[in-house]
This record gives sequence, structure tokens and C-alpha cells, in this order.
Amino acid sequence: MSVIDDDAALNREVWTRQNAAFTDAQAFRAWASAEITWGLFDIPESRLGALGDVTGLDVVELGCGTAYFSAWLARAGARPVGVDVTPAQLDTARRCQEQFGVSFPLIEADAQDVPLPAASFDLAVSEYGASLWCDPDRWIAEAARLLRPGGRLVFLTNSILVTLCLPEEEGYAGQSLLRPQRGMHRVQWSNGGVEFHPAHGEWIRILAAHGLVVEALHELYAPDDAQTHEYYDVATADWARQWPVEDLWTARKLGHRP
Repeated sequence: MSVIDDDAALNREVWTRQNAAFTDAQAFRAWASAEITWGLFDIPESRLGALGDVTGLDVVELGCGTAYFSAWLARAGARPVGVDVTPAQLDTARRCQEQFGVSFPLIEADAQDVPLPAASFDLAVSEYGASLWCDPDRWIAEAARLLRPGGRLVFLTNSILVTLCLPEEEGYAGQSLLRPQRGMHRVQWSNGGVEFHPAHGEWIRILAAHGLVVEALHELYAPDDAQTHEYYDVATADWARQWPVEDLWTARKLGHRP
């Protein structure tokens, strides 16, 4: 793979540890799920309609992790390609491919520099992948390059509000603002991971700069019957029932399909 920057190297170390602690064991359950869902509280795609009909679409998942989302897309009739910078997670994905009999390409690469031709995909997706862990100006530019004219980008990340309410050390979001929104673009946590949290206006600016027009922003809350996530200490279910915990964006690349 190509040389990666310092932030990507730090995040690869974080996700190597996370995979050993949680995502490797959790991957089987995610791959076995029959329904596409979004985020910490498994909001059904059938309720949101963010993806639309993916039958026959060429799809790239940027920051695929253990590639359960690509597996869901493959079973829905798409032709996915998963891209991730962490070898350990891709190894887990390959074992799941063998176990579930679902096959698609997996590429070890930084989502900010993908070794694939321009205009190769109808849809680019990221569920807590590049959308959170990569520099938005760089990965959005790469998504736009990979998309065909008229293609769509759909991505999920933490809401700006939950990030403002997270403590510097580990722990759930509280009910107070703990950091200024101004200048909060890049956040490095105590565990060494580096995340990126543009505000809504900045997301719109970045998308527009790369020829992408926003179609929708879904602010996701926890359902009434949701339980606090067993592993990720972002927000409790009670917090997320009151305030949006995640932002699900959809955008379209300017131009017309040939």
C-alpha cells in the first residue's frame, strides 16, 4: 500500500487494538444481520431511505473496517469494494467472507488516497469510517474523484453536539458543553486516535468545494427501546433519545450520468 500520514498511522494502531478487543468478535454478528442499519443504535435503513435502491450499483466503502456494511450491500444486489487502512480488520473481513460465502474486493489503503480509477463508482459510503477518521477535505475529494457524474455519497459520523459534550478523557457525553465548537476541526483523544468533526456549515462547504450537493441530513436519535451500546462510550441511550447522536449525510456529485 502507499505511504500513509501520521494521523492514519495512529488510527491504524487504535483500530488494531479495537479489533482485538471488540470488532473481531462482533463482526460475525454484524455480518449475520439481515437488515442494513446505521450507527450506535441500529437505526434501520428501511426507515431512513438514505441509500435508495442499490441493485446493480458499483459501491466503494471508505474505511470499511470489518466490511459488514459492504456485506449488507452485496446481499442487497450491489457490487461493493471495501477500502481500509487496518490489516487486522481486513483479515477479520476476509474470514467473514469465507464463513458467509459473500465475496467482494478488499483493499488495504488510506481512504484519502485510494488506488482505484476515477469515476468507477455509482455510490460511495462510509459508516464511521473515513467519515470520522480522515481529514474531510482529503477524503471527500477522493470520494468525489471515485464517483461517476450523478453518483451519490452517503456517510455517517458523530453529531457535532455529542462531540461538544464529550469529556477529554474516556466517558459518555454529558449535558454541558465541554469544548468550543469554533476551531474544533481535528480532535486527538487520550487513546491516541485522531477524529475530525466539522460543523454542519463546514461540511456543506467541503462537499460543495468538491462538486457535491447535499440532498439530506438525517439527525439520528436512539429509539425509545434502545439500550446503551455495550462497547462504545459515546452517549448513553437516554442521552441519545434527547439529542442527536449522529449525522447521516447524503450528497450527489454534479453532472449527468452518461
